[in-house]
Amino acid sequence: LAARAAGSDMSGGPLTTGVVVSFTEHMNKVLEVGDGYAVTEPGVLYRDFEKETLKKGLILPSYPASREIAAMGGIVSNDAGGERTLEYGKTEKYVEEVDVVLSDGSQATFKTLVPEELEEKKKLETLEGEIYRTMDALLVKNAALIEAKRPKVSKNSAGYALWSIRDHRTGSFNLAKLICGSQGTLALWTKAKLRLVSPKEHRAMLVIFLHDLAILPEIVNRVLPQHPESFESFDDHTFRLAVKLIPGMLAQMGLVRAAKLGIDFIPEALMMATGGVPKLLLMIEFAEDTIEEADRKALATQAALVDLNLKMKIEKNEKESEKYWIVRRESFTLLRKNVHGLHTAPFIDDFVVPPACYATFLPKLNALLAEYSSRFVYTVAGHVGDGNFHIIPLMDLSKAENRQIILELAPKVYDLVIKEGGTTTGEHNDGIIRTPYLGMLFGAEMVALFEATKKVFDPQNILNPGKKVGGTFDDIKRDLIKTAL
Repeated sequence: LAARAAGSDMSGGPLTTGVVVSFTEHMNKVLEVGDGYAVTEPGVLYRDFEKETLKKGLILPSYPASREIAAMGGIVSNDAGGERTLEYGKTEKYVEEVDVVLSDGSQATFKTLVPEELEEKKKLETLEGEIYRTMDALLVKNAALIEAKRPKVSKNSAGYALWSIRDHRTGSFNLAKLICGSQGTLALWTKAKLRLVSPKEHRAMLVIFLHDLAILPEIVNRVLPQHPESFESFDDHTFRLAVKLIPGMLAQMGLVRAAKLGIDFIPEALMMATGGVPKLLLMIEFAEDTIEEADRKALATQAALVDLNLKMKIEKNEKESEKYWIVRRESFTLLRKNVHGLHTAPFIDDFVVPPACYATFLPKLNALLAEYSSRFVYTVAGHVGDGNFHIIPLMDLSKAENRQIILELAPKVYDLVIKEGGTTTGEHNDGIIRTPYLGMLFGAEMVALFEATKKVFDPQNILNPGKKVGGTFDDIKRDLIKTAL
């Protein structure tokens, strides 16, 4: 049984040779929006969820870039993050409670339990009781290992979030934190209660056209103390595609909106024509309760960078900055829909490294990718403020030698990432494409704990098998697309 909502997952999470449990047909309602929270079913598209929450001036701030096509099922099950995660954190932070169907067909509600409530749950002579007994014992026995192996970066979706179940400050215990990010491998969630926030109303964006990647670490070091809400980026390949493909976006965006985007990008098109395309375009956005404070922060950040001789501009409202957000949010869709003959191949699309290591990491990564530059092209976008990069190669997967690149390059990239203290996935999760690398990231002892977790929840291995636990490189080979577009 493989849970599926909108199917926009990039790791192969909902792909299966078994039965697809599709939530978008019948479990697609926002059940309640209260004071600071919402209760939703998994089949609700995020855009519809937000329409309801905005009626009370609230949002779930961990929405992904694919917000227009993603559903709540995947947002919770992948522990999604996005452009506001730098300030607000990922989805797990907002998941308070989930109703689930367990692997034996029984139902349970996972929510915060105080120690006395946990002890009562452990007395149940049901699968739910066995889960509580086993998980409590596992966490107590392996507390030091779990903490040591917890990725020391700002975001992570790899493995099971065993470190998030128990709050050591209060002693509370919440298995909803484990279900979040588990890709439907432990239980099928049918209802989730999510905490919401009130977004700040006024925004200003500092845009940097970066031509020298060597100074990126210094830029990050100076920007982060200013506490931006978002610190995003996209590269020169994405930039060129956006300018080139604006006519092709007419149907996708509508004539008026696409025409406006084309006009807005005239200065950038002129820059490209004169050979001045930046290596990276950096978007640093400040959100505050007043426009004066948002502008002040943008100006202060610009002043902090002035000695670096950067090309910068400040966009003082959302209308001015919209063109950059369109490209950033739609970069993957741009590739997928407009580059003919090549498949987007997201296999190194979501790693995270500490921003402090950019000076050593990025040259090594670029050198590694350069070895394959004659065999594929790629775009880079991502959350530069917290070290989360999305590298999307474009490949002809009908050729066996190109499919082999996926198995050659991924471990080389992940070796670099792990040596810098990073993780293989910050938002997109493991799925088919990354589960085989969990041993490389966490080591055998931690993988054994993941396997024990899977076994107590799903002893017959019927829930999305091969994801998070038990996935192999043969699975990747089997499931790769093998035809040309």
